[in-house]
Amino acid sequence: MSKLSFVSPDDIRAQFSAAMSNMYQNEVPLYQDLMELVSEVNQNVLSQDRDLYESLVQTGEIERLDEERHGAIRVGTAEELKMLRRLFAVMGMFPVGYYDLAPAGVPVHSTVFRAIHEDSLRISPFRIFTSLLRLELIEDEALRDEAVKILQKRNIFTDKVVSLIEKYEQAGGLTQEEARQFIEESLETFRWHPEATVTATQYQNLHNQHRLIADVVAFKGPHINHLTPRTLDIDTIQLEMPKRGINAKAVIEGPPRRECPILLRQTSFKALKEPVSFVDQNSQEMGSHTARFGEIEQRGVALTPKGRALYDKLLNRTRAEVGAPSEENAEEYYIALTKNFKDFPDDYAALHDQKLAYFSYFPTKEGIANRGQFPKGITLNELIDLGAIIYKPIVYEDFLPVSAAGIFQSNLGDEARVNYVENSSQTQFVEDLGAQVLDELEMYEASQARSLERCKEILEIK
Repeated sequence: MSKLSFVSPDDIRAQFSAAMSNMYQNEVPLYQDLMELVSEVNQNVLSQDRDLYESLVQTGEIERLDEERHGAIRVGTAEELKMLRRLFAVMGMFPVGYYDLAPAGVPVHSTVFRAIHEDSLRISPFRIFTSLLRLELIEDEALRDEAVKILQKRNIFTDKVVSLIEKYEQAGGLTQEEARQFIEESLETFRWHPEATVTATQYQNLHNQHRLIADVVAFKGPHINHLTPRTLDIDTIQLEMPKRGINAKAVIEGPPRRECPILLRQTSFKALKEPVSFVDQNSQEMGSHTARFGEIEQRGVALTPKGRALYDKLLNRTRAEVGAPSEENAEEYYIALTKNFKDFPDDYAALHDQKLAYFSYFPTKEGIANRGQFPKGITLNELIDLGAIIYKPIVYEDFLPVSAAGIFQSNLGDEARVNYVENSSQTQFVEDLGAQVLDELEMYEASQARSLERCKEILEIK
């Protein structure tokens, strides 16, 4: 069969993203309210900021804005993680980055499955933050052994989706009908099931160890625990949520509000208390479980290693002064954060010239009009000064460990905070994954370099 008859992994990813959004809207109606709020705010921002609108058009971000940005799941075993890696590969999504959340009191380590080339990201930026439970962090040995036995009994993938994954790997692609079946069968892995696989006592024991452990171990599969739309003004979202009866977390995670957004800012509505049944209960004796929530994000420019070092320094300084953000210190934390981040340049020219952030380069009309006439050896800065090339920020596609932990904790409750002393275990994670994780900074560096090479080709610069 010709490869021309296969559906592009990018198109499969886009279709899967839309299907998952529809499923999640049916499962969590409040998510639809959140989507409507984000859409309203984005439209208002674009109508009032023509420069931002034109920048988003030039970079291709305008088409991406209304797309679902990311979801998050948690799995319990290496076998589940390996199969997820194979499943996401069908959609052109690969593991990028390693995140250890244990130091922040969450017993998981994670990666992000996403597209890795700017052309693919423009088609669909959908990504999944995927966490693997660190069973070795369950202190109670008997409970740890019990959790292992419970997880070994379940199969989170349908037979059909496994066969389609194998077909993709062997043939190099899926036909239109196979892609449709793949999406339909894949959704079953992420669907919410209100029936737990444990007794009420087992659930409570797992919950007492850590609420997230119960969320991973006690159910049929890794239900999607949030989907996250992208906003252009997260501060307005934060103010508007309570007005619409949406219970927002106290503090926006990440950097403070800036003229030139950097990295990632996130907030969410608090996790919902949902009815569940345990295997030793009848239909009249429903229990409850709290895990799924609604998240919103505002993405800024990706930072270079130099920029990340400055970001981490200022964030750590803030936390040393007032501690981790919470309901009690929200105002004090944000004041300190804003004060400390005055040391981070807040205009794109400074971010570019000081090599603090990554940018894409574009030829201008003036540059194209003078193509082939630039002297050999002309530098990038000279081309910019001449007005032959302009630059636009490269969107940060990844996550921040401290912010991810903060979102998790705000929805698990402060009582879930645990101090884990074990060291990061990227080597073990890679072994469980069955593949190396890609370096996100190398992805941005490569994207920036490709954009510059395209400019040189168009301008016929030797």
